[in-house]
Amino acid sequence: MLSKSPYLKLFCVCFFAVFLCAAVSFGADSPEKLRSLIVDGQNNHPWAEVTPVLKAILEKSGRFTVDVATSPKPGEDMSSFKPDFAKYDVIVMNYTGDEWSAETQQAFEKFVAEGGGLTIVHAANNAFPNWKEYNLMIGLGGWGGRNEKSGPYVYWEDGKVVRNTEPGHGGSHGPGWEFLIELRDEEHPITKRLPKAFRHCNDELYDRLRGPAENFTILATAYADPDKGGTGRHEPMLMVIDYGKGRVFHIAMGHAGQQCKSVSFIAPFERGTEWAATGKVTLPVPDDMPGVDKPTFREF
Repeated sequence: MLSKSPYLKLFCVCFFAVFLCAAVSFGADSPEKLRSLIVDGQNNHPWAEVTPVLKAILEKSGRFTVDVATSPKPGEDMSSFKPDFAKYDVIVMNYTGDEWSAETQQAFEKFVAEGGGLTIVHAANNAFPNWKEYNLMIGLGGWGGRNEKSGPYVYWEDGKVVRNTEPGHGGSHGPGWEFLIELRDEEHPITKRLPKAFRHCNDELYDRLRGPAENFTILATAYADPDKGGTGRHEPMLMVIDYGKGRVFHIAMGHAGQQCKSVSFIAPFERGTEWAATGKVTLPVPDDMPGVDKPTFREF
């Protein structure tokens, strides 16, 4: 009988061994998920609406686990707010509000300086105008009394970065509108293979951002149309900054939940956060990436 054949038994043993080796090999090749922490709890934007979308984006990418650290409410005691930053590969800032304790600030500085990743989302660049190290991390910020003493007003003009040191306030925007994102560095891992230009959804186009802008690269800009209340200049929208051994990705879009569901936000956000954590990007450019004509969205 065939069922009693020693050849069949040998075949079954060999097949199982090959299958087991393939399974082990596949597991070894699968990258370990990156540990991310979203910090929220205060903001001049709808943080409670934005955080679930940011969390869903990162988790659905298949590349991240996500925890959330929510601060006390404005005016409450902040001394107990002590996230364990060292547990994570990357911190996502969805926070603008009361100052952190000196202990928490020092832990945050240590985390990034020693190689931790940091992603700054939209109004997180409004935060902590008087915290020197935070401003070095984010490169540019707005509001909170920022002015020429905070650093130059940085924009893109005639194919290069301009650092305007003239007196003026930091941070403004007109009404929301669907603006075009234009790449300025097509070889950086975050932007490589992204379309050279793509349409963002109705969002606030931040302009007149100021800051130290040290160890700083602009990856993409948007034209702040004067007819839409803008400056008539190409303003930074995607930026990267080196801080010590750490990497910072700064995305100036993302006013509320709907804006964060735009693929023009999703693709650079997830790719930029992976880069901040690892220095590399493995996530592909999505099939639903918009072109220049109209934005695209996902539901979460």
